[in-house]
Amino acid sequence: MTPRFSTSHTNATRSRSARWFGLVALAMALALPLGTGSVRAAPSPAAASAAGTTHVYLLRGVLNIFSLGLDDIAKKLDSQGIPNTVANFVSWSSLADEAATAYKAGRIKTIILVGHSSGATALPDMINKLGQLGVPVKLAIGLDSVFKTKLVGGNAERYINFYIASGAGEPVRHDDGFRGKVENVDVQAVPGVGHITIEKNVIMQQKVIGAIDSVVFSGKGSRPAAAPPTRMAAPQRAASATGYR
Repeated sequence: MTPRFSTSHTNATRSRSARWFGLVALAMALALPLGTGSVRAAPSPAAASAAGTTHVYLLRGVLNIFSLGLDDIAKKLDSQGIPNTVANFVSWSSLADEAATAYKAGRIKTIILVGHSSGATALPDMINKLGQLGVPVKLAIGLDSVFKTKLVGGNAERYINFYIASGAGEPVRHDDGFRGKVENVDVQAVPGVGHITIEKNVIMQQKVIGAIDSVVFSGKGSRPAAAPPTRMAAPQRAASATGYR
């Protein structure tokens, strides 16, 4: 005769089984290594020192309300241990004085400038003043500079001007008084990019951070990273006058 079990007995058995499988699953999950998204690269002493002696000055455009993507870039720099200052473009002169004082005192060894819109237009003035104070700029990055921007002096080892050829931005010119390499990069093919969105665009933010990191951490060992970068496909077409990617 086949034994018969009550419904309550069957439910209790299922409940115990579910709890057992749950405990097994939890134990297995705890035993597994963390995913790559949770891994933090330990910076070498050289990398940490290079980051700590760098300062990135980020210049917003008009009214401080159209360049808020620079704040996102600043947060990403913070996560890598790179000191930075975000300010309106009208502060470029006082920031140059501040940077020169810190450079001559040895507190800063690498100066990097980033500007958006009018903030990008002010970069040549800041570079020129730093040059007059005997202070070099390692890297300057302009994001859709306007008003016929021209480099007339100073020393920026590398100047990258990301601009949108079909919009308000334009190539940056330079005269013989400027010492450094100038790269004008048309980014109108980047999806979703525009004059008031270029500094908020994730692809463009990655380009800016990548250029900064290549200066700060080149040959310095592992770079610190608070979180993995956003994974997204690169655009199929890149319109660049210099081949920069």
